[in-house]
Amino acid sequence: MAFLICGPKMATCGIVISIWGVIMLAMLGIFFKTHSAVLIEDVPLTEEDIKGDKNPLENIFGLYNQVGYNCFIAAGIYVLVGAFSFCQIKLNKRKEYLVQ
Repeated sequence: MAFLICGPKMATCGIVISIWGVIMLAMLGIFFKTHSAVLIEDVPLTEEDIKGDKNPLENIFGLYNQVGYNCFIAAGIYVLVGAFSFCQIKLNKRKEYLVQ
């Protein structure tokens, strides 16, 4: 029973939350990579990004891409958490099988 850290209910909750997180963050990453205008409020813009530059759109698009990459990285972390939760479910099932 090595590495059995959480019970079956917590592991199931981890899988559900991981699936939701991967779907949500992957879609947000796609929308940020396509420079969706609706998400402009979620881009960390400052005055320096707009003023004093010949082409401020390049800076804004760069920030969009950066936030999109961050979303994809967070989705990858959720995949790892989901894989960990799946392993915990398998270990819990093996433990139940050995006890009976």
